[in-house]
Amino acid sequence: MYKIQANASGTRNIEVSDRHLRTIRKYSLLSGLVDSNGIVDENILDKLKFNIRGLLESEPGKDKELLDLCLDVIYNQNMKAIGLGNLVTLYKQWSADHQDADDPEEGSPMAE
Repeated sequence: MYKIQANASGTRNIEVSDRHLRTIRKYSLLSGLVDSNGIVDENILDKLKFNIRGLLESEPGKDKELLDLCLDVIYNQNMKAIGLGNLVTLYKQWSADHQDADDPEEGSPMAE
């Protein structure tokens, strides 16, 4: 379990699990989200929410993990732009540490 700071003063945090991060990877939710300037603001957070809402409407009730990610993290009452920026940073670090974990075939003797 990871904690991201959700506000500038550090009084609000959001817990993020490996399952949440795997769901972000599964749907590529953060790919292309942040512009080339690297600034994460409320408009970027709204864009993510709209993208997720579209996914949920196209597959109603089919993915509990996506719904849990929404309830626990993205639509959390404490989530603000700074929290999303910290989530992006956490995801990049987590993704680098777990890049081979989602591909069990790679590196295994069976793949050769």
